[in-house]
Amino acid sequence: MYAIIDLETTGGQPTQDRITEIAIYIHDGEKIVDEYATLLNPGRAIPPFITQLTGITNDMVSDAPKFHEVARKVVEMTEGCVFVAHNVRFDYSFLKKEFADLGYNYSRKTLCTVRLSRSLIPGQPSYSLGKLCQNIGIPLEGRHRAAGDAHATALLFGKLLKITSESEDLPHGADASHTLARVDALAPAGRRPDGTKAPSPKRVAAVQTAIREALMPPLLPAAVVASLPQATGVYYFHNEAGEVIYVGKSINIYKRIQQHFAVDVKSRKSLEFKNSIADITWELTGSELVALLYESHLIKQLKPAYNRAQRRSVFPAGIYLRVDEQGYKRLAYGRADARNAEIPIIALGNQYKAQGFLYHKVAKYNLCQKLCGLYKTQGPCFDYQVHRCQGACVGQEPPETYNLRVDEAIDSISYDHETFVVIGAGRTELEKSIVLVENGRYRGFGYVDETFTARKLADFRDVIRPYIDNKDVQQIIRQHLRTKHKGERVKVFG
Repeated sequence: MYAIIDLETTGGQPTQDRITEIAIYIHDGEKIVDEYATLLNPGRAIPPFITQLTGITNDMVSDAPKFHEVARKVVEMTEGCVFVAHNVRFDYSFLKKEFADLGYNYSRKTLCTVRLSRSLIPGQPSYSLGKLCQNIGIPLEGRHRAAGDAHATALLFGKLLKITSESEDLPHGADASHTLARVDALAPAGRRPDGTKAPSPKRVAAVQTAIREALMPPLLPAAVVASLPQATGVYYFHNEAGEVIYVGKSINIYKRIQQHFAVDVKSRKSLEFKNSIADITWELTGSELVALLYESHLIKQLKPAYNRAQRRSVFPAGIYLRVDEQGYKRLAYGRADARNAEIPIIALGNQYKAQGFLYHKVAKYNLCQKLCGLYKTQGPCFDYQVHRCQGACVGQEPPETYNLRVDEAIDSISYDHETFVVIGAGRTELEKSIVLVENGRYRGFGYVDETFTARKLADFRDVIRPYIDNKDVQQIIRQHLRTKHKGERVKVFG
């Protein structure tokens, strides 16, 4: 059994928008056997542009039931059914969110008629519901209303099922229009003992495949996903024009991309992103550290449309070191973005975290709150008044002794060594990866044969490809070095 569902909503974000109308058509594989439709009171105002699109007004839903009043009906009607929708991610995500707000985990197998249509009726100029129905002769009355769209989807689904059942009887190479004409005219297939029509093996296989692939982007061939490596590297999502729209990294590319597709849609933009993915390419790196560094470089170089949060900086705040006119070394927290050319000692997720991190170092190394920008005053800092500060804020402690403790604090968050090489896994068993940091600055990475030996720093310089040092890669390397990684070693120079 199949539950063909369409929703109208107050907007495109399941996390904050609500359902204004729901329609359900139950299909037994041959015909529609039950139906249900109702307006819903979303508990908030419907935006004017939504009213203009759907025709649903605030007055129309003012006396309609709220979702919790129809939730049991939805559960009971769809129990044991495959959840079918045109762009199933959108409708399924909204329903899951509404049920989650009621404390109920709504879970159904899903099937997307966009993806199934692309597979069974190739070559259509558009797979939007309205244009697809128009092109293949399905009546669509009440466009952008739940009942009208759901009924049209049910009719489309019926045609798709006929194609999967009867395709073995079609002439080889038949085009989409010929196929649709023939399936409507073909005689019924085999019957069960009770007289009901038995689904053909092709239909069963096609539906099972469609369920497995329901949450995949409709433009993306399943063969592309099946070919993804279960290895470490970076991957690229491309749109139909071949443009890179997203760059990611993982220690297992196949599993990570499956996770991308399994996540519920949280916004219209998220749905738009996934529906834009038409191809995936990748580069293996072997080393997780190289994957992290290369991903950061690619995002800044390519500026993919859906990596906006990482284009400038993954870590937008940091701790900085300055020296004042009296010779005191001053630690300070602040923004770490393109407007600040300084490279921080350590970059952090936001200024609140940077401030908290600095408070911790001040307490641990007995530094002055005022000199660290944590206590705004013309006189001594608060810690001096309670005898925890040794008086650098009022010139009582000389810079030479105060700076020794600042250096200790810096050493605790800097690299253990200024110049070193991280030697890790390569892209094959016969290869090793090399990441070079020289005088505290990232120089780049490269690959060498497993038999490669180096006695001096210049040997490593010769085998790396240079990359730009920035606050993000500094943080990536520091975080990576905090934990041990199997098969990885660090060679120190100087």
